[in-house]
Amino acid sequence: MFVKLPKEDKLGLDSIYLQAKRYRGNTVGRPDIQAFAGALDMHRARKGVFITTSNFTKDAHDFVTRIEKRIVLIDGREWAALMREHNVGVSTRELYAVKAIDSDYFLEE
Repeated sequence: MFVKLPKEDKLGLDSIYLQAKRYRGNTVGRPDIQAFAGALDMHRARKGVFITTSNFTKDAHDFVTRIEKRIVLIDGREWAALMREHNVGVSTRELYAVKAIDSDYFLEE
């Protein structure tokens, strides 16, 4: 999936593109990220986000640090944390009460 996100700013000076891969057991390597960077070129985009349910290889991480484009890599763990943080696609199952000892209760009068 390759998607153009709404304009990053109100003047429409910059766009961000998104690609998502749902992998089980496979890691996303440098070739996938290079292909994404090439797709960004075709749209004259300088920024992109690549999300996967699995992980990225070290080569993929190294590649994004060496290119001029800004590509953010979000793996499955980080994606799940972002979903929890922003309450997207999650629901609360249980709440816990955290109790503290009331030291005034034990004071002698």
